[in-house]
Amino acid sequence: MPYVLGVDIGSTSTAAAVIRPRGSTWEHPEAVPLSPTAHPVPSVLLMSPNRALTVADPDDQDERVDPGWVARGFFRRVGDDVPLLVGGELCPAQALTATLAMWVVERVVAREGERPDWIVLSHPAGWGSYRRHLLQEALWEVGLTEVSLLPGPVAVAAAHAAAGRGGRTLAVHTLGGDTFEPAVVDRAQPLGYTLRGVHPEPEPLGGADFDDLLVEHLRTGWARDLSALADPAVRSALAELRRECRRAKVELSGARSVEIRVRLPHRELRRSVTRAEFEGLIRPAVAWTVDELARTVRARGLRPEDLDGVLLAGGSARIPLLRDLLAARFPVPIETGADPQLTVALGAAVAGSQILDRQRGNRPPPRPPVMRPPRPGFGRPDPAARRGRARSAPDSDGVGRYDDARDLLPPRPPIRITPLELPMRVLSRRAAGRG
Repeated sequence: MPYVLGVDIGSTSTAAAVIRPRGSTWEHPEAVPLSPTAHPVPSVLLMSPNRALTVADPDDQDERVDPGWVARGFFRRVGDDVPLLVGGELCPAQALTATLAMWVVERVVAREGERPDWIVLSHPAGWGSYRRHLLQEALWEVGLTEVSLLPGPVAVAAAHAAAGRGGRTLAVHTLGGDTFEPAVVDRAQPLGYTLRGVHPEPEPLGGADFDDLLVEHLRTGWARDLSALADPAVRSALAELRRECRRAKVELSGARSVEIRVRLPHRELRRSVTRAEFEGLIRPAVAWTVDELARTVRARGLRPEDLDGVLLAGGSARIPLLRDLLAARFPVPIETGADPQLTVALGAAVAGSQILDRQRGNRPPPRPPVMRPPRPGFGRPDPAARRGRARSAPDSDGVGRYDDARDLLPPRPPIRITPLELPMRVLSRRAAGRG
């Protein structure tokens, strides 16, 4: 069955969602499980000795992984002239991002049995045309051609609107694994939303910082027990403690207390952590994000009561303290999706369906002819088919407008056309060229 794919590559996790046509309308978007145990996967690439890249979290590996063979946090570095060094290879951040995007697409294609009609990939709202072009070019080089790029806050608003929680002017509070992004969006005509106010860069604060605070809090209490261990046992205990704190953070969103357990060679450490105790540790940081959202709203000439609502997204949006502090500051509805970690991906899929509707006169068309590229289900279309399509110029603040489907169409492919190679081979060739 035809479908549109939405992809959210965050700084710590990656999620995907699909939406399918139903007559002249569309069904509700649904998240796609990218692993056997969870919908999102870590935004981490591991390089194996044979130079292949795989998606995995080194913290979940049975054996210790050399950090030099791990790539993480690369999505935030798109546009950075300095590549990442992974397994001795110089890897541009946009090429690593495109590799992860291709991995997601291939997982979804294997599940759905066919390629998507369109793909929408989210990105930080502060990105200008330079970063978007770099990523679009990298996507072309791995064979992903029918891809639109969409600001994350716009995707959040699209997801909430599809669930009946929209409005004309909305504040968006996105608190992820290690980034925070406040924004304001306005409803566009006839569909979708436009950015009204954003930060130039996402702030380096998120759920991982809350994990660190809890880890240090418990580690201080167990200092004597941990100091008596040999180095390998300490590393193992601290890794387990971090996993336990990550689990506790999630469970404390619904429970009043959680028990933390850490196994040592000859005993087990146990400690109960209450929600009040955890919130006391993170309150200053969470309050700061609320202040930043209020400043973003004021910078656009708005008062809190001028908003139609505040939309929450990101894995840390589940924290009850965040909702309480926002409700005390903003006298409007505070909206959170069923799983805020998936909100951006769901909204990207919704936006993709709107793009297709705009292109096709508001009705799902017949399936386009299937191209036969070197990689399964993807390839480079005839460049002539894209003549006349141009992206809009960015606004004065460096953020392009997204109120027209033409703004979301991929640019024409780069003039230099090279044979399509596996992503890692492309990276290796580029690295050799830099040497």
